[in-house]
Amino acid sequence: MNTEPTSDMRFFVLVARHGSLAAAARALDLTPPAATKRLAALESRLGVRLLNRTTRSVSLTSEGETYLRHATRILAEITEMEDEVAQGRGTPRGLLRVNATLGFGRTTIAPLVSSFAQRYPEIEVQVEVTDRPVDLVESGFDLAIRFGALPDKRLNARRIMSNRRFLCASPAYLARHGTPQTLADLASHRCIIHRQNDEAYGIWRFTQGDASEVVKVHGMVSSNDGDIVLGWALDGHGILIRSEWDLARYLDSGRLKIVLPEFSLPDADLFVYYPSQRNQTLRARAFIDFLVEHFQAPPDRPGRATKARPG
Repeated sequence: MNTEPTSDMRFFVLVARHGSLAAAARALDLTPPAATKRLAALESRLGVRLLNRTTRSVSLTSEGETYLRHATRILAEITEMEDEVAQGRGTPRGLLRVNATLGFGRTTIAPLVSSFAQRYPEIEVQVEVTDRPVDLVESGFDLAIRFGALPDKRLNARRIMSNRRFLCASPAYLARHGTPQTLADLASHRCIIHRQNDEAYGIWRFTQGDASEVVKVHGMVSSNDGDIVLGWALDGHGILIRSEWDLARYLDSGRLKIVLPEFSLPDADLFVYYPSQRNQTLRARAFIDFLVEHFQAPPDRPGRATKARPG
């Protein structure tokens, strides 16, 4: 089989994924002129233009979109074929591409990947951290790790950790402004807003039994970064929603206290999700099992999240 078309497909998928010839050239350790020449040769062979190019970016032509769609599918099928053939050897190996959220990926997933790589030295792991959901198939990821509701119900998923959310504030803030006794009291408090993806700004949703209530809150500080808003809560700037994973140590130390514990917020369970369970690679299964082993460890073993307690 001539490998040149496969090589061209991998090259083009990489260009489309990066949205830049220069970025793709860096990823392939090519010079920009060499990448431009390679794209020109591919377009010449096909007799069509695949990309609209400017000095700063590239965009797909309709022919480019068709080529990308088929190239992505064909490359996935080749990988699946090779993985199925290789499974008989019993040793996970090959490339595993993982996506995780920015802060959690940096602080938690990266150290886990380090341990995973030591256990499975024949698996090449690429980790990319982004806060927005990604299209796993188009982006070429094997799996993604996310808190909260799944962005695409068509994906397969495995919950690897239960993780409740709570309202919390520092003792210093509560001493100055009082502790809210009802949801209506939140209107007169300073609230710290964590802006996530496309969620409505400052809209908090609560349930108590079968009843639900939506509260519009206000605050003087907000950010799209979870570590930043948590730091502001510790500094006494207001009331914040955070998950038990983030809060456990601060509740144990008394630096934060839970308020209105009788009201429930949407959970922030941790999921790993992936495009298909059919013919899932050994390396993907090994990584998912590794995550489950870590996050569902008994309390006396490292890696288990401490359960948050109302304070």
